[in-house]
Amino acid sequence: MMLTISTTANPATDLGYLLHKHPDRVQDFGQSFGIARVVYPEADETRCTAALLLDVDSVQLARTRDRSAPDYALGQYVNDRPYAASSLLAVAIGSVFRTARTGKCDNRPQLAAARIPLEITLPALPCRGGPDLARRLFEPMGWAVDTATITLDETFPEWGDSRYLRLTLRGDIRLADALNHLYVLLPVLDDAKHYWVASDEVDKLIRAGASWLAEHPEKELITRRFLRHRSVLTRAAFERLAELGDDLETALDPAVDEEPTRVPLNALRREAVVGALDEIGAATVIDLGCGSGQLISALLDRPAITKVAGVDVSARALTLAGRRVKERAELFQGSLTYTDDRFRGYDAAVLMEVIEHIDPPRLAALEQVVFGRATPQHVIVTTPNCEYNIRYEGLDGMRHTDHRFEWDRAEFQQWATRVGERYGYCLDIRAVGDNDPDLGSPTQMAVFTKRGADV
Repeated sequence: MMLTISTTANPATDLGYLLHKHPDRVQDFGQSFGIARVVYPEADETRCTAALLLDVDSVQLARTRDRSAPDYALGQYVNDRPYAASSLLAVAIGSVFRTARTGKCDNRPQLAAARIPLEITLPALPCRGGPDLARRLFEPMGWAVDTATITLDETFPEWGDSRYLRLTLRGDIRLADALNHLYVLLPVLDDAKHYWVASDEVDKLIRAGASWLAEHPEKELITRRFLRHRSVLTRAAFERLAELGDDLETALDPAVDEEPTRVPLNALRREAVVGALDEIGAATVIDLGCGSGQLISALLDRPAITKVAGVDVSARALTLAGRRVKERAELFQGSLTYTDDRFRGYDAAVLMEVIEHIDPPRLAALEQVVFGRATPQHVIVTTPNCEYNIRYEGLDGMRHTDHRFEWDRAEFQQWATRVGERYGYCLDIRAVGDNDPDLGSPTQMAVFTKRGADV
């Protein structure tokens, strides 16, 4: 079983820094099922290739086989696991390239954050869905996908094609993103895992898919397959992913879900924000931290709102927003912790699930930029209520790997009161989502109104 990663970025040997594996060495990493080995078949200034090879111990693999499986007696001896890319390779990627997957590289920090030309090859990949599924999964992330179907038996061509593909991916992609794509999608393509799927798999999916899964058109298929179609875990993942971005629907297939479909929290949050803007009569609105533009799209459908703008620090998010709103709103890139005159002149500013992504020492700068300099008549802020987190099965820690903090209701009240008093705003705090009598609601919202403003 083998995976190769190549780049022509100059100098190409910097791939070793990004992978945290030296091109001049052969390195072995013990796994529960055998040995993962990293080698560099080529490494010069113009092109560098790293290969991850798995030497699978079939005996050890058989010992971990689930005895309840219907094909246990034969399946432990006859299987494709030592030869075809599967969850075994995904686990090896997760452990061998753990640091590279985080996007951290002290020696080449700018390169780690940049898109570089990559070519990834998997000689044998089980794909339950064929070449079309491989394209549907990888192309939305910017990959050019080449596939070649492997015949079942060259001696008997009349038997047709097997479920295996030779897959080649090419694109200008951040290396950390590429590794996380593979980590999630290899077992998804195979629709199988070699180990028991427990609640911690939800955290693994959230961490690996934080920057792309919520926007993926096949997000439901990916989530279900990654979690081995376990409805309880799938529901938990949908709820968690709804916190990452605006696009993930949490509706479950009634055939696999015994509970009635609920309105997703991200939809409830948008409705609460739009409702508050209607109440205050805002005609011009700026969405600070607009993400992929779901809120902007909803605001553009309100006849009373005559002007909408969106700002985000992420160029990718603005690209997605631009596709959604199609030049009906002004979009621009900017940081919310630096004064920007483009933030001024709006009736209302919205910070929907934004402040928790700001490092606490930088919150004062955001407050000054929004409340002190932009000075809209109204500011609407939403943020998670960490007291509610225990309701999310499989959640260990915060709801998003990029959250710098999460406040309980008292902490949010204290912050909002202090900001309102300092900058001259009245305050109205509201619950969004199911309001548990002991834990509060999953989202908390503050509506700030400038003292003396007409409402």
